Amino acid sequence: MTRDEVSAKIKKIIFDSVPDRVPEVIEEDTVINNDKAIDSMGFILVICRCEAELGVKIPERKWQKLSTFGEVVDEFMLQLKKAGK
Repeated sequence: MTRDEVSAKIKKIIFDSVPDRVPEVIEEDTVINNDKAIDSMGFILVICRCEAELGVKIPERKWQKLSTFGEVVDEFMLQLKKAGK
């Protein structure tokens, strides 16, 4: 799966999960993991849905370190690579 495909899937999940909490356009440097963007419960929902959709898990200890959309995509790309997907 390419980075663009992963990025598109994650964007769709974000917009479907918390449509009232994100800007209309999400860029690589858009901060999504804070109370002004997606609050902690919303972020957990997004990560869990991404994990289910992409078939990989992000270790919980890494969740708090993810802040921007690009960091989330990078982490999922890393986990997909580790899983051989």
